[in-house]
Amino acid sequence: MIKQYVQDLRLEFKDYDHKKLTNDIMAGLTVTAVALPLALAFGVSSGADAASGLITAIIAGLLIGGLSGASYQISGPTGAMSAILMSLAMKHGMEGVFLAGFISGIILLIAAAFRFGRLVSFIPAPVITGFTSGIAVIIALGQVDNFLGTTSQGENAIEKIMSYAELGFSTNLYAILFGLLVVFVMVIWPKKWNAKFPSSLAGIIIALAINWIFELPVDVVGEIPKTLFSENRLTFGVMSVSNIINMINPAISIAMLGMIESLLCGASAGKMKNEPLNADRELVAQGIGNVLIPFFGGVPATAAIARTSVAIKSGAQTRLVSVIHSVGLIASMFLLGSVMSKIPLSALAGVLMVTAWRMNEWHEIKYIFNKKFGTAILEFTITMAATVMFDLTIAILIGVFSGIMMFVMKNSDLKIDVSTVDLKRIKGHDVAEDFDNTKIVYLTGPLFFITREKLTQLVEHSVDAENMIISMRAVTSIDESAVIEFKDVVNKISKIGTKLIFCGVQCDVKEMFDRSGLTDLIGEDCFFWDAIGALRFLNVIQTENDELAI
Repeated sequence: MIKQYVQDLRLEFKDYDHKKLTNDIMAGLTVTAVALPLALAFGVSSGADAASGLITAIIAGLLIGGLSGASYQISGPTGAMSAILMSLAMKHGMEGVFLAGFISGIILLIAAAFRFGRLVSFIPAPVITGFTSGIAVIIALGQVDNFLGTTSQGENAIEKIMSYAELGFSTNLYAILFGLLVVFVMVIWPKKWNAKFPSSLAGIIIALAINWIFELPVDVVGEIPKTLFSENRLTFGVMSVSNIINMINPAISIAMLGMIESLLCGASAGKMKNEPLNADRELVAQGIGNVLIPFFGGVPATAAIARTSVAIKSGAQTRLVSVIHSVGLIASMFLLGSVMSKIPLSALAGVLMVTAWRMNEWHEIKYIFNKKFGTAILEFTITMAATVMFDLTIAILIGVFSGIMMFVMKNSDLKIDVSTVDLKRIKGHDVAEDFDNTKIVYLTGPLFFITREKLTQLVEHSVDAENMIISMRAVTSIDESAVIEFKDVVNKISKIGTKLIFCGVQCDVKEMFDRSGLTDLIGEDCFFWDAIGALRFLNVIQTENDELAI
């Protein structure tokens, strides 16, 4: 992998010149403008503070971006990750978040070693869309306090909303106005301006300017330390066996999300830049980054599709864009830290509310609902609800399991069609046309434990037939239960006296027949690739019987 990484770097920087460097610098600064308000907002929404969000974006840009599986990935704190971390911080504090992030990095490295990156392709698209929408709901619910200036209690967004009944619902008008102001700016901001100056940054600057002048009674970001080593960070002292065991489940959720987001981001961005993502190396980069980031005081990071797409659309040439964006964030931290400390939390909440709305895959949602794809709608709804009510791991498992079950139910129908020999189809094939007592049975669909009982219909169809040809060209798989049932059916048909011939048996199915002894029971000479061959065989048998009769 290291050798391949070096080769990719040489190819990436081949013919690198002043023009490409200029493109990278401009793209990096553009990504900085996009990442700055999001890093602050996601740091706060993760249960940490704005400084943690900045530190995460900086270290992720340097480490993960530099080691990434492609030249275009931009990593940092994300809305999806903050949705998980918020409830984790409420339950275990920031020490728990840091430790879980560290363990998740190790899990990602193990996943890379076993090449688990390809497993993401096994998750149905409606499940991913559903869990994305569920995370959007969690983000929005988690920002109600900051947006409205209220106070709540609870370990997750649902519990916090429910706590208003006990604590009351006292809002801060100034906080609401700041939040609405940012939402308004982000909604009306022209798209052509957004490419040069992000709407989220514009909204934050306007809110900051108003609060700076009038010093309104609202909660603000607070002091942003001018250091990359936060006072509140992971230390080896909290790595006790009991703490590690308690953080295993949250760490698995974080690792799963990191894997899904990073690889989906790479797949999407790879199409934009026409450059494939090395999935295993991306997992290594994400793993190394998330192992080290907690020691700086940052929260778990993953690849961010919004920042990555901005980088590509801004003319990014190499992974230096990720590094330059980190340098821009470092400059912001040291030069503008005192200014950013005055940003109202409700303004950041406004950014997150719009982000939560926009992160929904509305095109996909409209498509499956407009086309009335029942299975996809059910998968989407179940996964979204599970994401809101449970954690990510359970939600993904529920979504995938429901998808598998619905697929099995939808495709578990074994069709059995019976017909006589079509004389028109056998003309010109040197086959006699006397097949009045011969039936051809067409099996279509999978043969497994759910469909095996339908095989008993073959016995009924064989009662008034001298010969029965069973065509299995449309049967691609068979399990042990169906094979056992088939043996029973073959025995019953043999007792009736009907001659059984098989045609079009697929290789995998034939192998199961051979292993189970069903081939020996039927006779190897009774298997043909097509019905014409089977009919010729019956002609031979008929001729031999006629000669014996004479």
